[in-house]
Amino acid sequence: MGAVLVNTRDNPSFDPVGIIRAKRDGLAWSPSQIRQLMENYLAGTFAEEQMAALLMAVVWRGMAFDELAVWTEAMISSGRRIDLDLLGRPTVDKHSTGGVGDKVSLILVPLVAAFGAVVPQMSGRGLGHTGGTLDKMDAIPGWRSDLSPEEVVGVLSEVGCVITAASTEIVPADRRLYALRDITATVESIPLIVSSIMSKKVAEGTKSLLLDVKVGTGAFMADLAEARRLAQTMVEVGEAHGVRTAAMLTAMDTPLGSAVGNALEVQEAIDVLSGAGPDDLRDLVVAEAEVMLGLAGIEGDPGEALHDGRALQRFEAMVRAQGGDPHAPLPQGRKLATVRADRSGVLCRLDALAVGMASLRLGAGRSRPGEQVSMTAGITCEVKPGQSVTAGQPILALWGDDPSRVGDAEEALAGAIEVGDSPPTLPPPVLERLGC
Repeated sequence: MGAVLVNTRDNPSFDPVGIIRAKRDGLAWSPSQIRQLMENYLAGTFAEEQMAALLMAVVWRGMAFDELAVWTEAMISSGRRIDLDLLGRPTVDKHSTGGVGDKVSLILVPLVAAFGAVVPQMSGRGLGHTGGTLDKMDAIPGWRSDLSPEEVVGVLSEVGCVITAASTEIVPADRRLYALRDITATVESIPLIVSSIMSKKVAEGTKSLLLDVKVGTGAFMADLAEARRLAQTMVEVGEAHGVRTAAMLTAMDTPLGSAVGNALEVQEAIDVLSGAGPDDLRDLVVAEAEVMLGLAGIEGDPGEALHDGRALQRFEAMVRAQGGDPHAPLPQGRKLATVRADRSGVLCRLDALAVGMASLRLGAGRSRPGEQVSMTAGITCEVKPGQSVTAGQPILALWGDDPSRVGDAEEALAGAIEVGDSPPTLPPPVLERLGC
């Protein structure tokens, strides 16, 4: 059945072609035009092909801040909002724009909750070379992400934290718009990215929010100035909607931690929650936890909570509350291949994008929505940039359950590793802070 065009006899004040033309020509929309547009789109009286044209106009022409604030509010108003005030505790959440080996949320959510904050983390699934938080948590036997708003509040009341998929009742406009953006080459637009992220975060009921905007070859944003502009816009939109918001720009030229892939990353997250794990991952988690606690008005030492077991206990309680068994063995694949150093020296570069693409080709990620992913596939980094290596020493191990995928994965890693004679200059994990 084809899309239904607007019936102007039922809504004579709404001019769908005119509103597309206005943005195409660089004009600003009024608040009433934006609200009418969203209402008609959700009602099926603004055609999908018309919305596709409008989204492309936004990609080219952008939105003024006032337009973006109203557009975001209209998306929020398309569904339910969760009220967490009855819990009587400070609420704080975190959102990452995604990277390679980014399992920070798995650690950060229970860590911050261990100090008495409520952390309502609505996460997504991976697409392309960046992994999705829900895909990683799916490696835990029995764990479920499809919680209703009532179940979300129940888990938060019991445990203080939750990692869940966005309910179909929360911001349904974003679900439709994102699917359309994905097939019309209109994903790469700061106003559309900001409204997609911030509408869900506001609707989930959090009063404070930390944004982790990744920057580098393995991130959605490779340019520091563009990443800064995205972060600043999200901070401003959050504040405009009553959410105390801060942002950190963090480096993503090298995979974060040592593990890339679903079950592999869950195990590494558990290692950090147990007081161990890679230094770069642990240091970033502690830095972000400090900011989140500050936003929530709570004092505490996140590093201590990792070492004394409080954070791990909260993680296990969260998993149990969502139907999972935190002590069940995680899926484990076979080591399918090893990538070795071709000379002795210092590892100067380990390209995050290449490692992410290789992990995807092993089966850890998906190239199209809905595609099944392997829980066991992935890559472990045996050496990180700045460390010395000898010729023939393993640098990467490729894991999975399908040996036929190894060739494609190794092809993705061509040129990803550089061994030199002197140590490289490595960026700090936190490049910039905004509103912290």
